[in-house]
Amino acid sequence: MAHDGHDHEGSELSPIALRVKALESLLTEKGYIDPAALDQLIDVYETKVGPRNGAKVVAKAWSDPAYADWLKRDATAAIASMGYTGRQGEHMVALFNTPTLHNMVVCTLCSCYPWPVLGLPPVWYKSMPYRSRAVIEPRAVLAEFGVTVPDGVEVRVWDSTAEVRYLVIPLRPSGTAGWSEDKLAAIVTRNAMIGTGLVTVPA
Repeated sequence: MAHDGHDHEGSELSPIALRVKALESLLTEKGYIDPAALDQLIDVYETKVGPRNGAKVVAKAWSDPAYADWLKRDATAAIASMGYTGRQGEHMVALFNTPTLHNMVVCTLCSCYPWPVLGLPPVWYKSMPYRSRAVIEPRAVLAEFGVTVPDGVEVRVWDSTAEVRYLVIPLRPSGTAGWSEDKLAAIVTRNAMIGTGLVTVPA
């Protein structure tokens, strides 16, 4: 499956998105913006700034059993207590991975996504191949992201809606005992919080 989704963008653009694209083309033509610089800026928000909030939530859940319990009972309130609130994050549910369960998130109808904790959604998350195949053949999709889930582990796919957004709390990797929350947060990736990645300790 191609994760960039570029082949599918044209047929899925909303009227507002089409206007944005037209405006971007015009500004590029006039020399007011550099598309490469714009892509780089978007990448920063997609992969660095936004997901850092979610990574801090995960690190706190790993480090503080009371917070993890609160996150399980009322993720919206627990996440808000860390200052991460706003549109697309009003009704949050935390999905905890276990040795026998791997959670994965998709939005089959559009691209509902928890912006306050994960920032901008990646292009592949919005693409039709991911949205359709994640439900039908999740293990195959995970394999294409480099994630192999053992046969004895259940893969559960959660479909985001306008009412509910999900945040995956990945398994804490071994070898991280005694780490600070900041150090733990640094190894948590956006994909791990969607369920298309695993958290590992850098070599």
